[in-house]
Amino acid sequence: MSLQNTNITSKNYRKLSIQVSLTGFSYCCFDTLNNVITSFKEIKFDTTSKTSRIEDLFNNAFKTNPELKETYDEVMVIHNNNFSTFVPTALFDENYLGSYLQYTTKVFETDHFTFDQIPNYQMNSVYIPYVNINNFLIDNVGSFNSKHANTILVEKILDNSRNNDDKKMIVNFNPGNFEIIVVQNQKLLLFNSFEYNTPEDFIYYILFTAEQMSMNPESFKLELLGTISENDPFYAIAYKYVRHISFMDVSKVKERNSFTTAQNQKHYILFQS
Repeated sequence: MSLQNTNITSKNYRKLSIQVSLTGFSYCCFDTLNNVITSFKEIKFDTTSKTSRIEDLFNNAFKTNPELKETYDEVMVIHNNNFSTFVPTALFDENYLGSYLQYTTKVFETDHFTFDQIPNYQMNSVYIPYVNINNFLIDNVGSFNSKHANTILVEKILDNSRNNDDKKMIVNFNPGNFEIIVVQNQKLLLFNSFEYNTPEDFIYYILFTAEQMSMNPESFKLELLGTISENDPFYAIAYKYVRHISFMDVSKVKERNSFTTAQNQKHYILFQS
């Protein structure tokens, strides 16, 4: 079992971050003394099999990746799902977490709710974590800190929007779903998650959001992040309808690792954790 070190004399200056979902997980190891990422791996589960519990899939992956069982000073677990929302601090009450999510996702009385504080931007990220995955990780890596993926994503995007008074749209593209974030000089104007099947679905949600936010496709800036590439039909259709389109600049993230630009765009959240 890997336990976090609290004694400074036994610190090994290593941190493990694990981004978890129901279809697999990815992880990276940080050298916290030199502030660099030393290793990274992505593990995808066979989702066609209905016989394996999620805990069994994680257990098999841990058996074949001994790096996950090593000792770290800190372990961060990042929950990646669509069950999250952002609530301004002024409207937030810890006793009513489920009520904030009921308008964006189906919630049940048995669901476990938690939240991340984002004090720099006077808001909280409320979400439903994977309790069964948490329980497995407690048994296998010891104590850990946790956040929602969207907490890290939005906080970093807001940081990067400083002194920019123009509205900007960022799309974090993933298989089956994507997030749209609209920011203006460190203010979160909109966050939403959409499921898609076709490129037409993709551009519809972008243009609909732009219309609702009074953003002209001829003038606003659209930045892409995630698994999308220039050879992708989803990129092609966005390029057709939005004049100013580009990929998010990840050069500062790349300074901390030796991975490609595409990998840094795809795993932006994990690498920023």
